Amino acid sequence: MRDRVVSLFWNGRAGRPRLPWRLVAVFVVLAVLSLVVGLGGAILQGSLAATLGLVIPVAQATQAAGNAVFAATQLVAFVGAVYLAGRFFDRRWFRDFGLHLDRAWWADLGFGLALGAALMTGIFLVELAAGWVAVTGTLRIEQPSFPFWPWFGWAVVTFVGVGVTEELLTRGYLIKNLSEGLTWFERVGPTGAVGLAVAGSALVFGVGHAANPNASLASTTGIVVAAVMLAAGFVLTGELAIPIGIHVTWNLFQGPVFGFPVSGLDFGLSVVAVEQRGPALLTGGSFGPEAGLLGVAASVVGTGLILG
Repeated sequence: MRDRVVSLFWNGRAGRPRLPWRLVAVFVVLAVLSLVVGLGGAILQGSLAATLGLVIPVAQATQAAGNAVFAATQLVAFVGAVYLAGRFFDRRWFRDFGLHLDRAWWADLGFGLALGAALMTGIFLVELAAGWVAVTGTLRIEQPSFPFWPWFGWAVVTFVGVGVTEELLTRGYLIKNLSEGLTWFERVGPTGAVGLAVAGSALVFGVGHAANPNASLASTTGIVVAAVMLAAGFVLTGELAIPIGIHVTWNLFQGPVFGFPVSGLDFGLSVVAVEQRGPALLTGGSFGPEAGLLGVAASVVGTGLILG
């Protein structure tokens, strides 16, 4: 009886907790780190703003400090959670979640970066040709006193951080663990386990964006389809290079380049200033392309190109 109870929690053959407890562990660690780092960042934010205020205007210094604290919190919490849960519960290192960083990895990253940029450029050109979006200017920034290009550079840094952290957790950690843990069921083979893992991680990714501004059932569905595209690169290569690359440039070209909302968020600057005019069913409206049929179509095309 005791062995049966222990087996519910511990995989003796692998020498680590079973899947449900590993998943609980990573999200508990993520919550704790987010709280601790967030509190520390809030304490330091004022000092950082005061220091930056010595060399740049106060308004810019305050916003820069807030952005820096948010980015640092995101990076430390997500990377730290995967590291701690992976090292002490999974008995794995970062490279085991798709970060081998060899020459092939960097080549795949380049492919992912190019693909993400191309897909979002395609969406923009289709909308422009159809009259669903109008270009109203260039180098748009909500705070005219702020220099454009330094803030655009900060947007690049931000989206690189988002791409790395979200892919590390939702693709690297979740798919790796789900695909292995689901084979515990006798009727689930290796292929079925991977398919269920992709579906599970995609649902987590979709739900994670469901609280964003202007979110809807359509936007959540579009995010889930995009998550399947991102998962394809990880499943086929075992590396995070392709999904990180797509994630970074998809978001970067969507918002700071072409001026679309990024998952419901307006980042306040864009190389191209636009006015959305098309039907929300197709364009995604105030949430951004993921909530529209054009975004879904781009994700399907991207998946096909990854498979190719």
